[in-house]
Amino acid sequence: MDFPFENYERMADFMRRCKGKVMVSINDHPDIRRVFEGFHFETLDIRYSNTNQRQGKAEISGELVIMNWQPAGLGLLF
Repeated sequence: MDFPFENYERMADFMRRCKGKVMVSINDHPDIRRVFEGFHFETLDIRYSNTNQRQGKAEISGELVIMNWQPAGLGLLF
C-alpha cells in the first residue's frame, strides 16, 4: 500500500494542533524524525518473526514511538 510522505507531514501537523494525546508507532528513519521534530520520541527494537522464514531468523527493526505529550510516570511501558 502506497503511503506518500506528504501524509506523514500532514500527520505531524495534526499532532501539533490536536488538543488530545496522540501516540504514533512507525519505523525509525531520519526523515521521519525530521518531520516529527519537537515531539517526544521513544525508540524500540521490534522483532519481525515472519520476515525471513527461509533462514528461520527474525529480523530486528528500529521502531519509533512518537507522542505529542511528555509521558510522565509510564514506568516500564517502554
